[in-house]
Amino acid sequence: MNFRCSSAPLAELGCDGVALGLFSSSWQQQLAALLPALASQLELLLEQREFKAKGGEKHSFSFPGQQPSLVIISGLGEPDDFDGLALRKAAASLALASRGSNLKALALVLPLEAFAPDQALTALMQGCRLALYKDERFRSENKPSLDPGEIVLQGLASELDQQLAQQEAICQGVMLARELVAAPPNVVNSLSLEATARSIADQFGCELTVLDEAACRERGMGAYLAVAQGASIPPRFLHLVIRPQGPVKRKLALVGKGLTFDSGGYNLKVGGSQIELMKFDMGGCGAVLGAARTLAELKLEGLEIHVISAATENMVSAEAIYPGAIVTASNGKTIEINNTDAEGRLTLADALVYACGLEPDAIVDLATLTGACVIALGDEIAGYWSPDDGLAQQLSDAAHRAGEGLWRMPLQSSYKDGLKSGLADMKNTGPRPGGSITAALFLKEFVKPEIPWAHIDIAGPVWSDKGRSTDPSGATGYGVRTLVEWCQAVAADAKEGLSQG
Repeated sequence: MNFRCSSAPLAELGCDGVALGLFSSSWQQQLAALLPALASQLELLLEQREFKAKGGEKHSFSFPGQQPSLVIISGLGEPDDFDGLALRKAAASLALASRGSNLKALALVLPLEAFAPDQALTALMQGCRLALYKDERFRSENKPSLDPGEIVLQGLASELDQQLAQQEAICQGVMLARELVAAPPNVVNSLSLEATARSIADQFGCELTVLDEAACRERGMGAYLAVAQGASIPPRFLHLVIRPQGPVKRKLALVGKGLTFDSGGYNLKVGGSQIELMKFDMGGCGAVLGAARTLAELKLEGLEIHVISAATENMVSAEAIYPGAIVTASNGKTIEINNTDAEGRLTLADALVYACGLEPDAIVDLATLTGACVIALGDEIAGYWSPDDGLAQQLSDAAHRAGEGLWRMPLQSSYKDGLKSGLADMKNTGPRPGGSITAALFLKEFVKPEIPWAHIDIAGPVWSDKGRSTDPSGATGYGVRTLVEWCQAVAADAKEGLSQG
């Protein structure tokens, strides 16, 4: 599918399909201005359907033998409520409505006056591209795509076409994350994740270090290896480095939880635990690898990025770790494993220690860590914890620009008492109340206090059963856009600081 920008009038675009978004307060006037030849006919048809142009209302009309032959009209509600997220959702909705039309070209026409051109371009292209994503890898027969061959973003100057490649790179990162998270656990495992990281390194000229079990043991990664010891597939610790072409001004570390399947270990997942979906427990790794694929192509000026994941599966076997076992992480802290189903934080513990050893300017980890966060925030919003207000604000701003839900949660220090162990330095789980908070407090023990750090729990938005907005049902690729936006902002700040200096 191709995209292009054009500020030419709608009648001059030569598209056989048109998708319009209309405000409720002035939809008749907008329709008359945009499609004068069909306006009266469309107005009558819409009135017959009691169209009010409320947000989410959508209708399609065919005009065989005419130009355009298909008109899709969506209500946008009131202008005051039409923000960047609404623009993204409207683009996604209209693109989905064109599915199966087999159009040569679809003109996408939405009111863009309230948006900066680059903001509008991002919302429109990402909205369309990601909404039309379809995963056909595991079907015996692939149906031919009947999506429009081209989408014209009407109202944007053709000079903006030069930014389309960057937007495509972002979408490719999201789609890679979706493919990794959606793939079954007999396809995606620690070895295949290594292959994915190597593919990114080879394609974009990055550096990849892979630690096998022996190398991890030499580094004292007892927490990570305690989880991995029950697996039949050997663990792989991945460290991908994306370097800028010029001098390094900032260094960031992105850490992703890489549990390719989580059985719960001896604390076996039962009942309504969704064990059949635990392939998505490597959603954090999928997100950082997806972001790496984008960032490796963009090569942001002055920014060195380290992408880290301790990949393994959590299985039940004669070799699996016992509940009640005590292990030692690579920073020397001892952990009593009172629940083998709280394994992700054990792998992250050693990954965070490793990341701190790189002395980055900031660390962000992403993990499908707790069901408690899903209970608190649902499946559209991720929770995040950070003791650093500056980093917290940066991530909040990045998520807002990316159109991804993110909400800051408290790091209540008194809750740390729930992690006390009678034998070791700490337990790996605390009491059920505040479970996502104690999980974050556990991770904090493995981060050097002087390094800004944030933990993002993506257990809710990593997966969508029914699909929503730009996300089809299944894996969403959550986190990629936020990470890319954050890295771009850090690179811009570094460049601005340099120019001022």
